[in-house]
Amino acid sequence: MSATKKNTIIKGKRKATIILHSGDFDKIMSAFITGNGFLAMGVPVTIFFTFWGLKALTKNGFKKAPLSKMNFFGLGRKMINSKMKKYNVADLDTLAKSFKQLGGRITACTMTMQLMGIKEKDLRTDLISDLGSVGAYCYESIDANITLFI
Repeated sequence: MSATKKNTIIKGKRKATIILHSGDFDKIMSAFITGNGFLAMGVPVTIFFTFWGLKALTKNGFKKAPLSKMNFFGLGRKMINSKMKKYNVADLDTLAKSFKQLGGRITACTMTMQLMGIKEKDLRTDLISDLGSVGAYCYESIDANITLFI
């Protein structure tokens, strides 16, 4: 793709939203990596954490998140962490903090909080921008050019 075409793609009003429904380590990583990529290009991003994705935002949630495949009672996750360290890949906490520092917004689903008995005090409030229902997500995504479901 030519440089001119690339510049045309990111010009104008752009916005991305991501629904993070999964609490799997690799899927949480994907949401933050993609979100950071958009933010680095100047595209505003909101990630809506719902159901098992919201569990990741609980204290120690990143540490407890299993791999989606080949978890092997936690051994797969240890292997991935080892590879990440070897290749200098940022961990989830670093990716999440970068996302916030770059201006990314995180919304925690209030309905999921009620259903799963998660209290605000149980959450990583240092990462969360808003508590909101699906209506808050819909409002945020109505003018989004890009919506991803993970």
